[in-house]
Amino acid sequence: MEEDGFKKERIKLGKRIMHLRNQCINKDNGKPISQEELGLRTGYAKNHIGKIERGQTNPKIETLFSIAMELNVDIRELFNFD
Repeated sequence: MEEDGFKKERIKLGKRIMHLRNQCINKDNGKPISQEELGLRTGYAKNHIGKIERGQTNPKIETLFSIAMELNVDIRELFNFD
């Protein structure tokens, strides 16, 4: 049962990261940054960013810090599920 709860939290985290990514506007084209662009900025593959956003993987804390930095938010903001 704990695993199910943890999976739900991973999904919430992924949705929050996706939401924040969509609010981060690319200065060159005026559009939200893509998974690919976030991956390039953080040094992670596009499919890894996608797995994080879908809640399919447990990201390391270093990964979350890198994502937060590129989205220009405090890491605590990634866990603001309200």
